[in-house]
Amino acid sequence: MRVLVAEDEEILAELVATGLRRAGFAVDTVYSGDAALAYLGLHDYDVVVLDRDLPRVHGDDVARGLVASGSRTRILMLTAAGSMEDRVAGLDLGADDYLGKPFEFPELVSRVRALRRRSARPVPPQLERHGIRLDTVRRTASREGRELDLSPKEFSVLQLLLEADGGTVSAEELLERAWDANADPFTGAVRVCMSKLRGKLGEPALIRTVQGVGYAL
Repeated sequence: MRVLVAEDEEILAELVATGLRRAGFAVDTVYSGDAALAYLGLHDYDVVVLDRDLPRVHGDDVARGLVASGSRTRILMLTAAGSMEDRVAGLDLGADDYLGKPFEFPELVSRVRALRRRSARPVPPQLERHGIRLDTVRRTASREGRELDLSPKEFSVLQLLLEADGGTVSAEELLERAWDANADPFTGAVRVCMSKLRGKLGEPALIRTVQGVGYAL
């Protein structure tokens, strides 16, 4: 759901981030190892796409730090060095997966999704509640058989509500899980997105506002 891209080639980092956002992820980008550690300390990421050869703090040390801290963030390590010895070394550091450069973008997206499913917050392929069916792999949604035309953000918010299984999800949690670090918590982004989502879900209304607490489905 939320991904950090740590890559020192800024153009490549932004291309990867743009593609992952189109695939429905909330993505932050950093260009050095020390920045990666700072962001990983501030936010709860599902996956970090980690270039091994980062400046200032090497990607290997970022991986070691994550593993030592007991973080549940999954590590997809990227590197231009694609030999078997390099792959073994990266996995031995604690990486969950390894992808050599150059790579095909659909494969990267597929690997990120696979790591998300293996995280401490596993997501089943399909989520259902109150007639809503969400396919988290094909990223399709329907209500009582009627297809829903959702934006990536609306899809992510609906997925979080379904994952809560009737529990309440706070606006702060929605902002943390479905938006990137540039989101302004005072813009009312969650409220606006929720209003649009309610409109697309139709009647009878399914999303409840729990005053002072958050939202529930």
